[in-house]
Amino acid sequence: MLGLTVSLTYAQKLALVKKGKSIGYINEQGAMVIPPTYKSAGSFSGGLAAVNIDGKWGYIDASGKVVIEPQFDRAKGFHSGVAIVSVDKQWQYIDDNGKVLDMPPSDKLYDFDSNGLAFVRQDGLVGIMNTKGDIVLKPTYAEIKPFEHGFAKVKQDDKWGIISTAGAVVLTPEYNEIDIAGNGITVAKKNDVYGLIAPDGVFRPIEGVTKIWPFLEGETLTYARKDGKMGFINTQGEWVITPQFDKARAFRRGLAPVHLDKKWGYINAKGEWVIEPQYPDAEIFSLDGLAPVKVGKEWGFVNTSGELVIPAQYGISVAFIGFLTGGDEKGFIDGVARVSHKKKWGFIDTNGDVVGGEWFENAEPFESIN
Repeated sequence: MLGLTVSLTYAQKLALVKKGKSIGYINEQGAMVIPPTYKSAGSFSGGLAAVNIDGKWGYIDASGKVVIEPQFDRAKGFHSGVAIVSVDKQWQYIDDNGKVLDMPPSDKLYDFDSNGLAFVRQDGLVGIMNTKGDIVLKPTYAEIKPFEHGFAKVKQDDKWGIISTAGAVVLTPEYNEIDIAGNGITVAKKNDVYGLIAPDGVFRPIEGVTKIWPFLEGETLTYARKDGKMGFINTQGEWVITPQFDKARAFRRGLAPVHLDKKWGYINAKGEWVIEPQYPDAEIFSLDGLAPVKVGKEWGFVNTSGELVIPAQYGISVAFIGFLTGGDEKGFIDGVARVSHKKKWGFIDTNGDVVGGEWFENAEPFESIN
């Protein structure tokens, strides 16, 4: 036990891995801190992981200790100290002590989020409650999307708007489409016209645009389509790079992947080629400064100078949706990339070294245990 305690002192995250037919958990250094003894289990969330023991689900902590005895038919992850479990085909909320919580009636139970909020559905309409069971927003909308950057998209009478975590209306539902971005600029479509909404709430149409993608957090350019070609606009809706590419993806670390004449390369914010088009596929740069590129049938990673610093010998996977990501990024997150190699899964670091030197039948992304 002493060795286990010491190894976890420095571990901020754990990842579920399947070794053979059993599931265990490794830390960011690749050490197996919870041995593979479970046939079924979930990733860590809220400091706990759901595990199946002898046909019933319970929860363990980051040391592998059972903290909520196996007693549930099904169990989901903890969020803001609350999880959804099923007993005798009835879903209910529990706290991290395993106590059943008295919550408002809902036609469907929804996970809580990092804001401590969950949806409540009654009579076909959706509202919001907090972890105490208080109704923050009575069921009002036909649909509410998960909160991003402190705001959520809401649908009413087939139109979309935005609300805050307090349930207050930020933008009245009057848009055909709407997307929230981390830089405070909202992308919207109103009466078949695309435009941007600044924090002042005024919709500013952009002539001729047929699609705008949301800004990534911290970025001042995003990609848009006009006359069948892709270019880039700034937060004022001005074309900074004129539409000229067949496909495009987001800027990160000063570069964006674009597709021209059946090949992908990377341009800078002036529209100049920094990495010439040469790849059959390419993804955006991570915050770590590496981007996945496809060479032949496999994926490797280039740096911002275009050097292939990690050889093309992997498959890559889509990252989890998060506030610091675009939701569809592939490759490195916090210095580690989840990759496949010869039909097995594992993690590599930014030097291309296999974390822990081992591959698994499955490996899920690292999750915080704090």
